[in-house]
Amino acid sequence: MSAHAPHGGVSVVICVYTEDRWEDILAAVSSVRAQSLPALETLLVVDHHPALLERLGKEFKESEDVRVLANAGPRGLSAGRNTGIALSRGGIIAFLDDDAVAERDWLRHFAAGYDDPLVMAVGGRTEPVWASGRRPAWFPEEFDWVVGCTYKGLPRGKVRVRNVLGGNASFRRSVFDAAGGFATGIGRDGDKRPLGCEETELCIRLSRARPDAVLLIDDRAVIHHRVPAGRERFAYFRTRAYAEGLSKALVTQSVGADKGLESERRYATRVLPAGVARGVRDFFLARPGGAGRAGAIVVGVLTTAGGYALGSLRARRTGATFSVVGIGAAEGGGGPS
Repeated sequence: MSAHAPHGGVSVVICVYTEDRWEDILAAVSSVRAQSLPALETLLVVDHHPALLERLGKEFKESEDVRVLANAGPRGLSAGRNTGIALSRGGIIAFLDDDAVAERDWLRHFAAGYDDPLVMAVGGRTEPVWASGRRPAWFPEEFDWVVGCTYKGLPRGKVRVRNVLGGNASFRRSVFDAAGGFATGIGRDGDKRPLGCEETELCIRLSRARPDAVLLIDDRAVIHHRVPAGRERFAYFRTRAYAEGLSKALVTQSVGADKGLESERRYATRVLPAGVARGVRDFFLARPGGAGRAGAIVVGVLTTAGGYALGSLRARRTGATFSVVGIGAAEGGGGPS
């Protein structure tokens, strides 16, 4: 495994938007600073929040390894990431959620993937840290994507995938030269409706621009992602599933259903039925939460499908409502890729 910083080093981008996560933000930065393969830099991109921008600027004023930046684009996660990409200096750009902490070898495992010149993206495994201290009995592992975590059904090990998951991912800088940045108008905007899929759309766009591109998930690259109490509730589960359907409809409107739903078909026809069967079995074996998990999977599927149907209808009527922008040259020059 490579022990050196690859291709001009790794820049870590953490997008932030609320002072409510102050301690989480500091913990995320500390986890990057503790990496066995040091990051070239950490960029904190603040999403249109002047007070948080000022507070973080003061906190890291004396730090050479942390840069605090304002989101230069429209409000939202995608534009924040694009700002970080444009102003970063590394040849590899990694993204970490602002409410997550990375294990010590996170960047080392990412970096090792880029020894193959065809590898354009490497993602990792995201484990939930439940606010209540344990997974709700009714919450199926197959739907951990609802809380931004790796879900049951994803392949284990170091494997090729269609797309990486945005809160725990890295890309070669040349990806953004070839395919553009993250699409705005598709993903999250603070605490508003929890849309997603912007990394899916980017990865599919990349594969079209570079058909030889290899995208990997290495499940040794682990982060631990906080799940607040509000996201342990069934109401959030339904809301997030519905929003995923809306987002997926935008993506398929842009890239077509063949690619846009490629991974989802296997998930829906194999992973979810197996999850329902396990839940029903656990119910008959008097294990806690079995019926709840089976029911949640069914509700999750129907709610996501409903969001997708409505989103598809809207998209056909109005056209795709997101845009892709090119990434400007980084300040100080981008690292080689």
